Amino acid sequence: MQIQRHGSTRRYSDSVVHNGTVYLVEVPSNLDADITGQTENLLASIERLLAQAGSDKSCLLMATIYLADMADYDAMNAVWDAWVPAGQAPARACLQAKLANPEFKLEIVLTAALF
Repeated sequence: MQIQRHGSTRRYSDSVVHNGTVYLVEVPSNLDADITGQTENLLASIERLLAQAGSDKSCLLMATIYLADMADYDAMNAVWDAWVPAGQAPARACLQAKLANPEFKLEIVLTAALF
């Protein structure tokens, strides 16, 4: 049983691949941006992590989106809806949470299949 970890630190890995599935969690790096900018930044980073693991956004299985403020729901969804390939949306949950960094407007947890 092989497990591949990418971008590992002592505390976390950027992604983990096991048994044909990639697991990842991503936060934005542009902390001064609004929800639209942070969502775009985070999704671009997710695309890079998926490619590194041997997957892409057409292979998404499950997404959990944590928003610091549900008032950002519609603006985040506008970016999300433009990003997800038509007809290939994952199962998804979206909820409000107090995030680890008060400058994070969102955090996304994803599971995707490999090619």
